[in-house]
Amino acid sequence: MNFPKPRIGLRLKLVFLSSFLFAIPWLGYKYVWEMEKYLRKGQEQTLVGTVSAAATALHERPNLFNLQASFLSDVRQGRDLYAIDVSTPIQLDGDLQEWQNFNYQPQFYGVDYVIENRDSYKPKSLSFNHMVVKYENYLYVMFEVIDDYIVYRNANTFNVHRNDTLHIAFLDKENEFQRFIISNETPGWVNAYLTKPEEGSVYPLRHESKIQGNWKETPQGYNIEIRIPLEMIGSKLGFAIYDVDDSRTRNTNNVVGTSNTQRSDQLGTVLVPSPEIEQILKGLARSNSRIWVIDAKRRVLAKIGDIRSASGVIEDSKANQRASTSWLQQLEKKYLHPLYYQLLTRPPQDFIDELEEATELAGSQINSALAGEVESSWYLTPDKKAVVLSAAHPIWVDDKVMGVVVAEETTNGIRTIRNKALEKLFTVILAVMLLSTLALFLFASRISYRIRKLRTQAEQAIDEQGRIHTNFKGSSVQDEIGDLSRSFSNIVGRLGQYNSYLENMTSRLSHEFRTPVTVVRSSLDNLAMLEHDKEAKVYMERAQEGIKRLNTILTNMGEATRLEHSLQSSEKELFNLTELVHGCIAGYRSAYCENLFSADICQIELQVNGVPENIAQLIDKVVANAVEFSSREDEIKIALSKEMGQVKLTIENKGPLLTDEMQGRLFESMVSVREQNKQRETHLGIGLYIARLIAEFHQGHITIENNSDNSGVIASIWLPVSSSTKTI
Repeated sequence: MNFPKPRIGLRLKLVFLSSFLFAIPWLGYKYVWEMEKYLRKGQEQTLVGTVSAAATALHERPNLFNLQASFLSDVRQGRDLYAIDVSTPIQLDGDLQEWQNFNYQPQFYGVDYVIENRDSYKPKSLSFNHMVVKYENYLYVMFEVIDDYIVYRNANTFNVHRNDTLHIAFLDKENEFQRFIISNETPGWVNAYLTKPEEGSVYPLRHESKIQGNWKETPQGYNIEIRIPLEMIGSKLGFAIYDVDDSRTRNTNNVVGTSNTQRSDQLGTVLVPSPEIEQILKGLARSNSRIWVIDAKRRVLAKIGDIRSASGVIEDSKANQRASTSWLQQLEKKYLHPLYYQLLTRPPQDFIDELEEATELAGSQINSALAGEVESSWYLTPDKKAVVLSAAHPIWVDDKVMGVVVAEETTNGIRTIRNKALEKLFTVILAVMLLSTLALFLFASRISYRIRKLRTQAEQAIDEQGRIHTNFKGSSVQDEIGDLSRSFSNIVGRLGQYNSYLENMTSRLSHEFRTPVTVVRSSLDNLAMLEHDKEAKVYMERAQEGIKRLNTILTNMGEATRLEHSLQSSEKELFNLTELVHGCIAGYRSAYCENLFSADICQIELQVNGVPENIAQLIDKVVANAVEFSSREDEIKIALSKEMGQVKLTIENKGPLLTDEMQGRLFESMVSVREQNKQRETHLGIGLYIARLIAEFHQGHITIENNSDNSGVIASIWLPVSSSTKTI
């Protein structure tokens, strides 16, 4: 099955070709992406410069690290404490609710941290979770103690050690050993007592009001929250829980702690975020980066900046203000930016920062920095929304790496710059593309209009019969389409002359042939009057038959021309087509007595405005054609009806079917489908041509096609019916 090919006009083709203009924004997009790569390299170099500047300010300053116990060759978990820096105060109520909000897990102290044990150790008898944080100028300490039997201090007793107690020991700023005991009579506000520094001494010297806190019982034991001023503590610190289970003997059963609080040389270290280092880093606060300082054990000493605002780019507020006041920028932001950001992505501000509360840092760049090399690396946030650049630089003290400066930035700033560049680029390119496409569309429309006009002129110059009836005026425009128009004008003019010659040739030939035909006929008539032998008479009869056929041909050749002239001078009248068809059928039954005719005529008078003689001639031509192609035993059906406001006359006969090629050419002059060797009479293919002329003169039309069951051919004549039609 052959499907028709889709029609593609010039405008559509030019619009399609203009789509290649979209390669321009694609090239611009790729160019901006390449520029982003160079901007990232520049950001990387700038960040390395930032950490280098920060490290330079910290080089050869050992006191900053000695105070933080960074000089230790070994840091033991649980003994050496780290106080994370928090931004919210803690209420000393023993509830421990605020501690759960910190991104830091408490350290569990159990069998591995038993300092003294009288009986066999059981974790349910004594164990605890412990955490230390720093807020402003205070150190906050939490103990979540599991104790199966709580023994408080007796009221009005001087002893502070014969019950469940918390021992605190540290070296102060002057490196003096200080030891305190928290011993309570009841749950509630804690009481801290300073004791003598000698090992094993439990004698209370005085009450220490600077150490404050709260003791709260729980189903598993009790919670303790205390607050110690940082000014009291040096670099050594230790805690121990003493457990008494027998309220009668009040002997200590177990001691579990971070370190032995009885001796200063066995205390652990405490690492507190350094305010001195933070003060130095404040000079880099405007670098738009997040900066960390860690010691050799990767523990955070100081931090400044926020990664969400560390975009690496300083915003130009004046430029943003100018942009916001521009109506063009506002129009672009309102209508074009939503379209652009179907392709672009906005830098996120809600990404997950897993290092926000980190107390230790790790990474390949930190490993290299601890080895003495400066290195940077890129990594994705856990939610893969942001890309972070991290650079690390070693801090040297006496040719030894005592710490590392780590700076971090996101690529959000570069992505913002990239988006702004693409926004401006896309806006300009979009304007250029729209103007170019509009110009191409108008140009294609102009060309299409001229071509359609040329086509219309060509179609109007030639009618359906191929006659040229109007002049074809060539265009005066000096281009290829103008040249084509002038060529068409020349061709149509020459075809008009040739058609005129062909149209007049029939009448000329008919006129020129009639004289010699008359002479020959008269001569044959005279010869026929003479006596001839039998053989001569045969030749005379053949000559007479040839002259008769030649005269018929000349008559047929002039019939179409005469009909056209007669139709032009004929006057139409209103007549009863139903009565005319009845009379024609009766005549056909007499004229073609060997053929069978059946009639199906409607029972209403169909009034038609026309020439009755010509309508009868039209029907005669079609019926004669049906009779010739039908056998004697086949029936010829004639039907007259009114359909869709018109008269429909059909003549159907059994016979050979029409080919697809001939169905559209039967009504052309000099066209016949008869086989030459089977023709009984001379035919020039003018009968149906005359029928078409008569139908068109009466504003009707005629069709011939194979019937529905492909058993023959049906001819349909359509004529306009007058409004005066009435029922018989």
